[in-house]
Amino acid sequence: MKASIVGVAGYTGGELLRILLRHPETEVVGVFGEEHVGARLASLHPQLSGVVGERRVEKPDYGKIGSESDVVFMATPNGVAMRVVPKILEGGARVVDLSADYRFKDVKVYEKYYTKHESPHVRGVYGLPELYREEIRKATLIANPGCYPTAAILALAPLVKERMVELDRLVVDALSGTSGAGRGLREGLHHPLCGENASAYSATTHRHLPEIKQELERLADGKVGLHFTPHLIPVVRGILCTAHAFLKEERSKEELLNVYRKFYSGEPFVRVVEGLPELNYVVGSNYCDIGLEVSEDGKWVVIVSAIDNLLKGGSGQAVQNMNLRFGLKETMGLEALPMRP
Repeated sequence: MKASIVGVAGYTGGELLRILLRHPETEVVGVFGEEHVGARLASLHPQLSGVVGERRVEKPDYGKIGSESDVVFMATPNGVAMRVVPKILEGGARVVDLSADYRFKDVKVYEKYYTKHESPHVRGVYGLPELYREEIRKATLIANPGCYPTAAILALAPLVKERMVELDRLVVDALSGTSGAGRGLREGLHHPLCGENASAYSATTHRHLPEIKQELERLADGKVGLHFTPHLIPVVRGILCTAHAFLKEERSKEELLNVYRKFYSGEPFVRVVEGLPELNYVVGSNYCDIGLEVSEDGKWVVIVSAIDNLLKGGSGQAVQNMNLRFGLKETMGLEALPMRP
């Protein structure tokens, strides 16, 4: 299967390249970028030296990319895919878009949090396999979820689906490593400023809030009240998500764990654990670990999920979606186990 990557110079592009080069069913036929054209892959991603040879970033011709690839990964900033994906689809390729451009069912919501949409007539399938596996298998365009939404939705999905919690007061706090901000230089990401620091940002207005809310409302088949606050912490990889919900009836920890075990039964990349997850239980892998605790009165539940933001929160999930779309084993190329310590 012929795969191309647009936006190969970034962190998610580099992770896609690393995974696909070792994927037994893919041949990376194109590595493209609107920036860094002509740069050596081995210079951009020195961890791949000796594997990528003298290959360089190519200038994209989107019509040609679409006709010469079976699958195209868009690892580009928000706002790029919506300009070029229609041309790629016309060429016959399937697309997995890692940006936010096609995640929203309501274009007005996208435009409120991002920018004016240039191809609102093009619709994608939301690429969270645990919820939309069958839709993904038939999709021409897969909208890979955001990193925070992946962790938050998987943490809350079983209880929201079963309507076991008060849907009007869901609270999510999430901690992210610095790689989630991408490769670009920003003052707040310089080591002297973030190395021994932690900070909240976009405390009530983060653009992943409406994405999480959209998917929780689809699960609930109704409105939800969601409060979401992200934080930056001084680690490179990982998202640790802490979700708070209030139970409609008193429940024990074991009862709720059984709800999660049933909901995620057979899921290859979701592990329901007895304790509370930690980042170094999942970093370097495509796993999402989920654990929970219940208050003494049985009315308040705290659910903790952990993912690697560049893998299950990005490139790993994108390859998982590709595997599903092309009828391959879902875990193919993604069998790496977490690194600890």
